[in-house]
Amino acid sequence: MNISVELTLSPLQQDFEEPIIHFIKSLRSSGFTVLENPLSTQIYGDYDQLMSLLQSEIKAAFQLMDKGLLYMKIVKSDRSDYEPHF
Repeated sequence: MNISVELTLSPLQQDFEEPIIHFIKSLRSSGFTVLENPLSTQIYGDYDQLMSLLQSEIKAAFQLMDKGLLYMKIVKSDRSDYEPHF
């Protein structure tokens, strides 16, 4: 089963850039399709494989932060080829 996941990582600290950059670079090197915009990162793939990756990468990202938030949305389908029709 394929899924689409939208992630927004928000470290609640002064030096917030390093954990975000590390997290995005780790996702990019995963082999999954990754799309980025200024507000979030989307990643697409098989549910079991992707959730396994996210479990370890989210933990690693949290270990780089004193405090932080992660917003995650999951859609049951691969939406990587979505294009608006307007």
